[in-house]
Amino acid sequence: MSDLFKNYIDGLWQHAAGGETFTDINPAINSDEIGKFPNSGVEDVDDAVRAARKAFQTWSRRPAPERGDILKRIGDLLTERKSEIAFQMTREMGKPFFETKGDVQEAIDTAYYAASETRRLFGHTVPSELPSKFNMTIRRPIGVCAIISAFNFPVAVPTWKMFPALACGNTVVFKPSSSVPYSAALLVKVFEDAGLPAGVVNLVQGRGSMGQSLVEHPDVNVVSFTGSTEVGSKIGEVCGRMHKRVSLEMGGKNPVIVMADGDLELAVEGIIWGAFGTTGQRCTATSRLIVHEDVHDELVGMLVTTAGKLKLGYGNEDDTQVGPVLNKSAFDTIDKYVQIGKQEGAKLATGGNRASGPGLDDGFFFEPTIFTDVTPDMRIAKEEIFGPVLSVLKISSYEEAIEVANNIDYGLSSSIYTNDVATAFRAMHDIEAGITYVNGPTIGAEAHMPFGGMKATGNGHREGGWEVFDFYTETKTIYIDYSGKLQKAQIDNVAD
Repeated sequence: MSDLFKNYIDGLWQHAAGGETFTDINPAINSDEIGKFPNSGVEDVDDAVRAARKAFQTWSRRPAPERGDILKRIGDLLTERKSEIAFQMTREMGKPFFETKGDVQEAIDTAYYAASETRRLFGHTVPSELPSKFNMTIRRPIGVCAIISAFNFPVAVPTWKMFPALACGNTVVFKPSSSVPYSAALLVKVFEDAGLPAGVVNLVQGRGSMGQSLVEHPDVNVVSFTGSTEVGSKIGEVCGRMHKRVSLEMGGKNPVIVMADGDLELAVEGIIWGAFGTTGQRCTATSRLIVHEDVHDELVGMLVTTAGKLKLGYGNEDDTQVGPVLNKSAFDTIDKYVQIGKQEGAKLATGGNRASGPGLDDGFFFEPTIFTDVTPDMRIAKEEIFGPVLSVLKISSYEEAIEVANNIDYGLSSSIYTNDVATAFRAMHDIEAGITYVNGPTIGAEAHMPFGGMKATGNGHREGGWEVFDFYTETKTIYIDYSGKLQKAQIDNVAD
């Protein structure tokens, strides 16, 4: 009999109002049923938003450093429970234990960073154009924030969003991916145990249109979404119509450029980690390799050899390097793109099949896959696959590399391997992406740095770092006139 889990609304763990549930399974061992979770509906969303709206009245008035103290306690508890949470995350979504520990550590770093920022929610003071008058700005929280996150970073990504929102005085309704409900429940239990007041964070689990109900709710003021470009575009339309502030973190088709003077051994390490870490299920995954013709064959040979040695398996086993993909739907999508690549004329250098063998037959395992002879117009070079598939494109110059890198709808992360400082600095400016790494892979965000992209990747906002605190606050301008008389700004300031 599976464990039965609940939503968390207004400080209470409770079943969905309609009584419906869905089942969560281990993608590496499909026979391992993790539990049943509430499949929430409109009534549950209403209850959660109502609780968040009520809690906003007191939470927003609490001194910001006091809010920071609670965030620090959350970071302390995450530190204590790091291995326990990471183990269950691996069981639930598949990536190896060493990766999920890093996922939790990112949340810990973000908790401490956000806690410290509660003492630096700066405004500005500026001179007035009139005498005996003082001008300043302050930051004000906005209200109820809907947090909608993807499956691949079940703890890191939601906390990127929630911790800054809470630090700024907002309250939250959290709708995690239905593929990682247990990780979300473990995270919210930490919030509860840290003493976060009732209603400040509410967890509503579910599949289907429940997320749409949350986005469209009239009492939700802010929406922060991580997921597909298709869904994000629809959310953006709704928020535009309803005048909600919205941050969209969507797809990527991230390039690594390797120039002829690049360190090939270093590049191989980075490309393998970037392409096959998290089984390629990252918005920042290295999905395109743009390599100079002078080193193309040597580099591809090194990559094929290294990829063929990767150990696939259940991520909670010590020697596992690559876990399963999320579910059958993800597996089928990856397989479809492999067939498309073949049909388009790309050459399959390694992989391309379901992985089988001891410990693999009861899960959704796909071989690390590398295509060569890929051209920029092929679908496997343009569309996000979200799996362990790397497309290799050959170029003959830096200018061609930049043209190929930028000839894409997305603009999240990017990388260049070169030992020429001038080339590196040119690439920092020339590549159309929100993130550029020099001599490193396309993955590996740091909590105190802005994260996000351009083009179809996002709508201009950034998560992480100092910029996210601007997203979760309104700027209020204040004028204090102590002249004792009516001053009419420009009318009094400029003589005819």
